[in-house]
Amino acid sequence: MMRRKRPSGGKTEGSASVEAGSNKTKKSRPTGSRSRGEVQEDDEQVQEESGGPFVVMLRAAGVTLGQAGTANQIAVDQVVFQKRLQQKLLRSPRYPGILQDFNAGMEGHMEDPERFRSCLLPCVPRLTDGGSSAASSFQESLLRMLLGMDLLQNSVINMLVEKVPEFMLSSGDDGGLNVPRVIINQLKWLDRVLDSKELATKLMELVSVAPVEVQRDVITSLPEILDDSQHNDVARELKALLLEKTQLTVAILDALSSLNLSSALLAEVRGVVTATLTAVQLDDLPVVVKFILHSVSASDAYEVSVRSPAGGPEGSFLCFLPTLPSVLQVIDVLLLLILHATNANHSRRGAERLLRLKARAGLITEELLQRTFKGYVMRGFFPSIRALAQSLLRSPDTAVVPFGGHMYRLSFITFDSYCQQEVVGSLVAHVCSGVGGEVDVALELLCGLGAEHPSEMVLYAVFVKGILDYMDHLTPRQIRRLFQVLSRLAFGAPSLGCSIQDDMHIVIRKQLSSTVPKYKRIGIMGAVMVVGSMGAEGSQSAALPQETYRQVSLLQNLVTACSVGCPEAAALCYDELANLVLSNILDPTVQEWIGKSVLEDFQDDFVVDLGPQITGSLPLPACVLFNLDEEESEGGIAVNLLPLLAREVQQVSAVCLSPFFRLLRVCEERQHQGDLEEIDALLGCPLILTDLAVLDKLETLTKAERELMCSLLFTAINWFREVVNGFCRLKETEMKMKVMNRLQNITALQTLLETTLAGWPPTCITMGSTQRCETNSLSSTQEPAEKAEKAEKGKKEEKAEKGKKGEKEGRPSVSLGGYRPFFRELDMEVLSVLQCGLLPRKAPNTELNTKEREEVLLGPAELLFLLEDLQAKLEFSLTAAPAKRVPFAKKSVGFSHLHQRSSKEVASYCIQLLPSLCSHLEGCHNHFQTVLSENGGVVDGPATDPLEHQLLSSAYQLLLQARLTTLEQLVRHGFDYLLNLRSIVPTLGAALGLCQLLATVTSRAGPAAAYREQTGNRSTDTQRHAGMIYLEHVDDVLTAVEEIAGEGVAELVNAAKDASSETWPTLTRQTFLVFYKGMLWELEKAVKRIPAGKMSDSFELLTWNLAVRDFHILVNLVKVPTLTSDVFLQFGRLFLDAFLRLGMPLLDYSFKKHKEDVQSLLKTFQLSTRQLHHMCGHSKIRQDTSLTNHVPALKKSLEVFIYRVKAMLTLNNCQEAFWTGNLKNRDLKGEEILSQQARDSEEEQEEEEQLEEQDEEQAEDEVLPMFESLSSRV
Repeated sequence: MMRRKRPSGGKTEGSASVEAGSNKTKKSRPTGSRSRGEVQEDDEQVQEESGGPFVVMLRAAGVTLGQAGTANQIAVDQVVFQKRLQQKLLRSPRYPGILQDFNAGMEGHMEDPERFRSCLLPCVPRLTDGGSSAASSFQESLLRMLLGMDLLQNSVINMLVEKVPEFMLSSGDDGGLNVPRVIINQLKWLDRVLDSKELATKLMELVSVAPVEVQRDVITSLPEILDDSQHNDVARELKALLLEKTQLTVAILDALSSLNLSSALLAEVRGVVTATLTAVQLDDLPVVVKFILHSVSASDAYEVSVRSPAGGPEGSFLCFLPTLPSVLQVIDVLLLLILHATNANHSRRGAERLLRLKARAGLITEELLQRTFKGYVMRGFFPSIRALAQSLLRSPDTAVVPFGGHMYRLSFITFDSYCQQEVVGSLVAHVCSGVGGEVDVALELLCGLGAEHPSEMVLYAVFVKGILDYMDHLTPRQIRRLFQVLSRLAFGAPSLGCSIQDDMHIVIRKQLSSTVPKYKRIGIMGAVMVVGSMGAEGSQSAALPQETYRQVSLLQNLVTACSVGCPEAAALCYDELANLVLSNILDPTVQEWIGKSVLEDFQDDFVVDLGPQITGSLPLPACVLFNLDEEESEGGIAVNLLPLLAREVQQVSAVCLSPFFRLLRVCEERQHQGDLEEIDALLGCPLILTDLAVLDKLETLTKAERELMCSLLFTAINWFREVVNGFCRLKETEMKMKVMNRLQNITALQTLLETTLAGWPPTCITMGSTQRCETNSLSSTQEPAEKAEKAEKGKKEEKAEKGKKGEKEGRPSVSLGGYRPFFRELDMEVLSVLQCGLLPRKAPNTELNTKEREEVLLGPAELLFLLEDLQAKLEFSLTAAPAKRVPFAKKSVGFSHLHQRSSKEVASYCIQLLPSLCSHLEGCHNHFQTVLSENGGVVDGPATDPLEHQLLSSAYQLLLQARLTTLEQLVRHGFDYLLNLRSIVPTLGAALGLCQLLATVTSRAGPAAAYREQTGNRSTDTQRHAGMIYLEHVDDVLTAVEEIAGEGVAELVNAAKDASSETWPTLTRQTFLVFYKGMLWELEKAVKRIPAGKMSDSFELLTWNLAVRDFHILVNLVKVPTLTSDVFLQFGRLFLDAFLRLGMPLLDYSFKKHKEDVQSLLKTFQLSTRQLHHMCGHSKIRQDTSLTNHVPALKKSLEVFIYRVKAMLTLNNCQEAFWTGNLKNRDLKGEEILSQQARDSEEEQEEEEQLEEQDEEQAEDEVLPMFESLSSRV
């Protein structure tokens, strides 16, 4: 059996008896076999003999030292251990000699490095036989517990400090344990340090000899080791060390920031740090600047700034700033992305707002974004990039929307497949949102990505195909873009897009076979887009595959078959094909097939040979009109218009005439490189209409005949408009003359149509334009029909009255602006006709078929017609998006061709017309000058043609309005040129247009233009800034303010009404308020620069006297009528606050030595505060919110002033010199306020309540201090 282990207490006592000097020796045991307990006891005995009292007492206190690098074990809590050990040492018979033996045993035990490291590490709780421990789970190291005992602290500290040099050079070879750092950590946060000064001395000595790494550890640990009493001494040594070793700058500043230093020593340290600022390494510069900023106080900040070297880097930096380019760099974009990615939602909005501002200003360009994405790894910022792109794309500001699109595109090009999928998903979400501008930009991006990166985009075609479920909310233009994207993905690369080809065919066939016109139109647009993708010309010269050509032919035939019986669908199909041919992407084989079929069909359906007479039963008599080729009348051709519209069963509808001709013309241009010789006969050929004299007897026509007449006029106008579109590009004089004649035909027919619609509006109008296919044009197309129904409904009741009125007055006309969706759109190239000259005044232009003239000239009606179209195009293209988004407005109808051009292209084209527009403007100007000279200065004299005057007046006004949106870079000669037109303006509208144009020119010319007169707020700001600059650079601000307020204002008061001050010429009655604001502002800034005074300062007291006197002078000027009181209430409170904060501390120190000066200063200032109180009462009478808003803060400052003066007198033992009185409410003139007089009269009548009334008044009224003579009291 094993022997039971003896209790620790008995074992300790036996050991103590041996150590006490007993001469008894232990009997030797047999050397035979022994148990494990006997061997353990022998080891413990050897340990006791080698360690002496150190080992024995530690075991008795509860700590067992580990062997061979094992951790020390503790059986009790560390507080119990310290208490037991201290009792053992104090109760020892050998005390205090036992301390030397204990220290000697400790040093001997620490000689072994492994044992020393074990003592530096935390002790491990010792488990009993039951598996539990009396000690807590975490215990300090043995040395840390010994440092907490006053008996052993000094000896342990000495031993630890001496041990540091042994491990300084081998700290990396101790199994990852930095022994010097662990030793320093033992000294941190001790409950009590017996000799802090000695410890500080030893640590600083250690710093002087230790390596840099150990020096950093010691220096950064000083605030956690030393008492506050040693902080100043250590700071002085660290200050000296800062100048010697710059590599310790960060450690020293971190330590100094945590030390409790006196203000004087802190100023010295800050001065040393500031002196070494230029030599600090770049990595350490943030720490140095942070220390200076944190250590400086508000009162010392000005001192630090003033002590900066004069003419130092600040001046060079400020001079360098204006030369910096305003364009941002890549680092700026990266910084914005970092701010957005690292901040919370509220802070992200700031980054978004800044990015939006920079993008709107054009400082962040597409090229800068490309460099950013190309040169840096941006994948980590993709969530922020996508969020910013979404925000910008949804912005109503058109200037930042393209920037969001660039971010989307570059993200798709640069990042991985996951990001590409997210980009496509976000763009699809934008399309499905239904917001017009957002949908347009997203579809443009999808279309561009599909064209540039088809192999990547086809992987996400299923996402784009999902938009087909939301087509009900898309406009026709957007539907075209959607089908363009899908057709490119499906048929652009057949090997890649096979997955959605079948889906596309199914959707298109389903839409084409629908009986609903809306869905049939969608199917036509989709089918045409598929034809364009399948029949596109390849990159190589190889011919189109036969199978592809067959599919294209079948699809086109399907579209034609589905359009039979639906003229509107057929017209839309022709317009869509024309746009497809214009895109110049079709294969020549497909294009030739389309052109051949169109030419044959047009000749068969719409053109007839011109014979001697027209046969057939027609509701109106037929007549050939508008023939420009009369010499070729025999054997010529004509457009068969009236028979087409009169047939009850129409195989071919007249609605398709203009779209069909457009397709024919476009095909001819592409096949013959712009030559239209094959179809030029259509320009001059006549129309088969009815005699227009029938319009004079419109009342005798039946309803069907009136509707037929309106349809004839609409169709004829649309035919001529499309003819002008087709032949306006020709350069031959003969063709230009015919185009001009067709413009005259349009204006003449429009005049007839206006009269016809005003008298008998039809219930149904046959439209020659496919603009009715626009889903958002419903209200505009219904409006004329609704008016027609109302007119027809009330026709019987008002027929007699209208007949009588028609005899007395001419039939009125209506504006065709509401009928714009029924007309064909004019191309931008038609505006080139404006380059022709203006027809001379009173030229023969009365007949509809005008004879050919030798020179192509514009008449007033044609000029007005073209200018109106130009104005409409400019308003649509160059107006910002928020202005376009008027609720329920349908302004996009009639601009389907213009949609295909960007705003930049429209503006560039119109700029080329500026010389011609100026010529027409001068022609109109000369015309009205001639009229005035002939009529003796009367515009509507007998020599004036009313119609010509009206046309030219409208053209004159439109010229000014049209140029308003195109002239963006005018300079002074442009302004002068327009200013010369002010003498002759025929109408008030033209005068308004001229004024608006002049204002636009001035805004574009910049603020430095010589002709701009400084008026209003801009002039006020300039004068105030000029006054501030003068007062800032004057030698003595206080003296200058006194001179201006005293001499200058006095001269102004005595001068005439419109005169100025003789000394200060810019000081007038109009600029007095500006000067007054500037003086109050600079006075308040000047007193803030007065340094804080001390007991010996008298110069500062004199300066404050001057400032208070200037303030009192400015207070008295508040009664000037041109001065508003809110100015003084605002700046007066600021001066009062500055006096309380900076002036009163000076008076505290200077009162006893300069009592007369202080008394005079306070009495002068008291007069000013009294006037402030009167102004508060004045604001209550005026009940002006601009005044009453300043009253609460001013009242508070006045109360603080009272108590602050009382505190100053109390500080100087003169509180009996302070007494208060009631200050009555008065206005600016000094008269008592009536409410106060009423209260006084009530006090006289009711003597019993006099005291209560006085108390209430004292609480409500302002109470100011009154000062007696202080000479006998101090």
